[in-house]
Amino acid sequence: VQLVESGGGSVQAGGSLRLSCAASGYIYSRYFLAWFRQASGKQREGVATTTSDGSTSVADSVKGRFTASQDNAQNTLYLQMNNLKPEDTAMYYCAAGPRSICASGDWDDFRGYYYWGQGTQVTVSS
Repeated sequence: VQLVESGGGSVQAGGSLRLSCAASGYIYSRYFLAWFRQASGKQREGVATTTSDGSTSVADSVKGRFTASQDNAQNTLYLQMNNLKPEDTAMYYCAAGPRSICASGDWDDFRGYYYWGQGTQVTVSS
């Protein structure tokens, strides 16, 4: 069981980053993946996800700026983050949960996920 995030860093407001989540073949083929973030002192929140048919869901706070995509050949989930704001500063996590989450509409509830990566830090300065 493995989820490995990468791509975080420090950027100025208005900048862009692309995060990657490399999943093991076991995880990628059996589970639903999503991006979460957790800022200091705040609850973990769902950021974005995508499905194999290309449909995506994003949190209202990042709509129009973030998008999720996946590469099935690489077993990788991506998070493209544009026009970053200081309030986007957080640890970003990739999570895997049962495929039923997709149909439930509760993809952004962290309690439904089984596996988590170690996270990658994103810091946005003003």
